[in-house]
Amino acid sequence: MHNHDTIGFGLIGVGMIAGYHAQAIKAASKTHNIRLIGVAGRDAAKTRSFAERHDVPFHTTQIDELLGYPGIDVVCVVTPSGAHLEPALKAIRAGKHIVVEKPMEITLARVDAMIAAARQGGVKICAISQARFSSGARAVKNAIDAGRFGRLCLCSAYVKWHRSASYYTGWKGTLSLDGGGAVINQAIHALDLLRWFAGMPIELFAWKSRCVHLGIEAEDTACATFRFLHGALGVLEATTAAYPGWERRIDICGEHGSVSIEDDRIVRWDFIDPQPQDAALKNHLRNEISASGAGAPDQISFYGHQLQIEELVNSIRMGTSLTIDAEDARNTVALVCGIYRSGKLHIPISLSAT
Repeated sequence: MHNHDTIGFGLIGVGMIAGYHAQAIKAASKTHNIRLIGVAGRDAAKTRSFAERHDVPFHTTQIDELLGYPGIDVVCVVTPSGAHLEPALKAIRAGKHIVVEKPMEITLARVDAMIAAARQGGVKICAISQARFSSGARAVKNAIDAGRFGRLCLCSAYVKWHRSASYYTGWKGTLSLDGGGAVINQAIHALDLLRWFAGMPIELFAWKSRCVHLGIEAEDTACATFRFLHGALGVLEATTAAYPGWERRIDICGEHGSVSIEDDRIVRWDFIDPQPQDAALKNHLRNEISASGAGAPDQISFYGHQLQIEELVNSIRMGTSLTIDAEDARNTVALVCGIYRSGKLHIPISLSAT
């Protein structure tokens, strides 16, 4: 593919998150030569109205028809979490690069099957984890990489969100398609950031519970404690049962400084050795408005998706690497699975530190 050629996108799935991908592709097309060409969904009427709403020229209920449609180079897999693998494998076998929504899949075996197929097919997997692309998260990561915290002591994540009973219809909260509840669906972004900042916990212990959404198979509330490689400890608190839902918060605390980030906004930034950029950073990031998923799933912004899609397009054109590759995304699923395993067996779980 030459740089001047348009990179065509297809979507598999027409649920809520598909709209974010469509908007992100459209926004990215203003500066990158890309276009959303086709969409496939199971429900013909929903798929047609989605295509009309987002000006998508081709729509179908058959994945194979979408994959055979001319000009599609990249496929976004936006089906339910536990139904990512099959459409992804079809797309990979058709020679398409794929963008896959979080979580990549709901078991490590399914994640690994996808990674193996992509490696064999020589195509790229872009695993969505848009929280890492916010300026707040990047500022924290840069400070950690620069050693500004000294030794870390506590690294924790708090996801106290609210979902109404009506949210849990269809595949949501089922073990077969959602893979779990508050941890794998809502807290996964916080866990991904925690792992990006502090590394993979080497050991964890977790509890899970159903407090309010008693009709679902999965947990609506969970707590986990973590031990990290260099001695730091931490916790996860996650729920979809807390009214009205607060911002996702991550605290990283160390001997020389501590920060707190709510959604994408830095609310505390305190270091022993102030740097010239600190004051400006505080002012800028305190004022950054970030839409939160705390009270409802449709409140997030598509900007993080746009940045990831643009990065993938540059990677396809120029061979540059991705911020989050499939192996990286796999580790977040491994962390989620570890939390579930501990919560089920009531034992500490060891993980390999990556």
